[in-house]
Amino acid sequence: MDLKERIESFAELGRLLRELPVKNGDRYLSNLTELINTQHLKNAWFTPAYVTEAIRAIGNVLTSENLFKWTGMYPELNSKRDLNNIGVIMAGNIPLVGFHDFLSVLISGNILNAKASSKDSDLIINISDLLCTINPHFRDLVHFSDGTLSGFDAVIATGSNNTSRYFENYFSKYPNIIRRNRNSIAILTGSETDQDLTDLGKDIFTYFGLGCRNVSKIFIPEGYDLKNLLNKWEPFSDVINNSKYANNYDYNKAIYLVNKEKFLDTGYLLLKEEMRISSPVSVLYYEHYSNHSDLIQNIDYIKDSIQCVVSSDIIPFGRAQQPELWDYADGIDTIEFLLKKKSPGIL
Repeated sequence: MDLKERIESFAELGRLLRELPVKNGDRYLSNLTELINTQHLKNAWFTPAYVTEAIRAIGNVLTSENLFKWTGMYPELNSKRDLNNIGVIMAGNIPLVGFHDFLSVLISGNILNAKASSKDSDLIINISDLLCTINPHFRDLVHFSDGTLSGFDAVIATGSNNTSRYFENYFSKYPNIIRRNRNSIAILTGSETDQDLTDLGKDIFTYFGLGCRNVSKIFIPEGYDLKNLLNKWEPFSDVINNSKYANNYDYNKAIYLVNKEKFLDTGYLLLKEEMRISSPVSVLYYEHYSNHSDLIQNIDYIKDSIQCVVSSDIIPFGRAQQPELWDYADGIDTIEFLLKKKSPGIL
């Protein structure tokens, strides 16, 4: 199977995903539609709206134009190479968060040996089945395991800061990418439009703020009136109707009250002035700045903890959860790694 055939297969997958959910369709589309409506029974964070959001985001980038543009950055992909067995350990914090690794391994012509998160196994396995229906050649290239991965030539593992220590030890002798916790931030200057501020709400609240691309902290200029923001985020207030989110909101509010800490309460989001960038679910940290150039310099010092920066001149407001195929997690080029199989210096 050459690169062109692989691209055509994923482009067809994208076309089908853009059609979901369907009322009537083939067995695999119907299965995925059912999963959209039932995943919240297995994982309460995976609401039908957010599962649909994740599937459509993937479908929207899986076009022939995008796939050819992306793979065209790597001429080596057109060369005939030996198949490598790539172990992939997927996270499960938001729906289909492991899809890009799934895509990268297969589009580069390698064998996928994956361990899906127990929190998010159904969706990725069913999409894999759909891909294999589109092109049966993938059946020999895709393997999901419930147990310990073995027999791989290189590994990509995503987890928390705690699990990454285990990954570092276990996979140290293999070429690897080990991903840890990261958070995203937003920089406001005061010149944003009302639409910018509303769109920022998408970056904060989509997937209940559980993704590494969700904004967990905002930087605002001295004297900025936070009411400018809060009035624009009312459309997202229904997050509080999710029981797990509400439990986090109640817990964090109780902690702040007991500790007599200052915070703003919108009824669905707590805003707290804080130097750290990693905020709990239902909490948004904010920090004032006086000099924009100094802020950018300070952010550069902690860039290894930041997944993306939302602002008027970096990632547009509302686009944090809509990365392009060439927007790599942690800034590590997955395709380049798969081609060279050299550790990118994470360990």
